[in-house]
Amino acid sequence: MTKTTEEQIIQIHREFHSMMNGPVSQSMREKGLKYKVIFGVELPRLMAFAATLPHTRELAQALWKENIRESRIIAPMLMPTEEFCPEMADIWLEQANYAEEVQCCVMYLFQRLPYAPQKAFEWMADERSMFQMCGFQLIARLFANGTEASPRGEDEFLDQAATALNSNDFHVRKAAHTAILKFMDLNLRCERRGDSLLTDAGL
Repeated sequence: MTKTTEEQIIQIHREFHSMMNGPVSQSMREKGLKYKVIFGVELPRLMAFAATLPHTRELAQALWKENIRESRIIAPMLMPTEEFCPEMADIWLEQANYAEEVQCCVMYLFQRLPYAPQKAFEWMADERSMFQMCGFQLIARLFANGTEASPRGEDEFLDQAATALNSNDFHVRKAAHTAILKFMDLNLRCERRGDSLLTDAGL
């Protein structure tokens, strides 16, 4: 008999309890993470666990709504890309609380979306730091996967990256710098353009 989403959640919580790492949980709290519950489960174990779970929109959404670190980390691993529309991507990013959540969304969900390039450029240009960070992380993943931008796209990316390198937010600066390095790996022209930008920025 198929389990309900609520029954699946209860079982997932039990598994989290069994994998709990007390010292890691305490360390995360001391670093400022303010989830209702932090089990301290390491990412590789969460990835292995996610592989055993149903990959359904209902389960992913229910986990994302929880104020539990592990639930929010595992949610993007379970969301089917074909059921994740652009509006939902914006909502999830708007609801993200910490850089780790954004990184996992990019790694396990956003980079696999058919509209990922469009969202990367849109988010890079957003005024909100979390959106900017996500946009640069996403385009870095796309560059790493061999995706190239149009000449106009290259210009837009470099303009946004140049601005981001002066951001007051460390995570935005770091994400932009990483994206530039991935851009430079695409080909010789990109390497020269990226190197010129980093030189102008004193990096």
